Amino acid sequence: MLAAMAGANMIYGLGMIDLGMTLDPAQLVIDNDIAKMVRRVLAGIPVDDTTMATDVIRSVGAGGHFLMEMHTVKNMRAHQSKPSIFDRTPYAQWEKAGKRNIMDIAIEKSRHILETHKAPPLPKEVGDKLRDIVMGVADSHGIDTKTIIDY
Repeated sequence: MLAAMAGANMIYGLGMIDLGMTLDPAQLVIDNDIAKMVRRVLAGIPVDDTTMATDVIRSVGAGGHFLMEMHTVKNMRAHQSKPSIFDRTPYAQWEKAGKRNIMDIAIEKSRHILETHKAPPLPKEVGDKLRDIVMGVADSHGIDTKTIIDY
């Protein structure tokens, strides 16, 4: 968080464990949620007529609450982070639902992604350019290009 707030524009190491020697898909899912929350914080809170809601503050008055105000209902979720695996349910409800920990949830989600995600194919010109780069490197290092799979 501090690095991002200081202006770093790249998050390195998502999903890495064992000093970066291993990529763990479940850890990648957890780190992705954290990165989304950091990005949300960095976006800041907009200050405008809607977010200031001075008319609502005036009408509710000192000592009142805003939970039943239509403005709150319409706007309360607009500026929250929305993690997909961090469980924000109350403890008793979490316990009743089986006390699943974050790693179990992340493992399940990473397996689902790996089993169901279908990446769109690269445009032909991008694939051709990548192939040229790989073949050029192979040639420059004396690697037999017949061993390289050509997609």
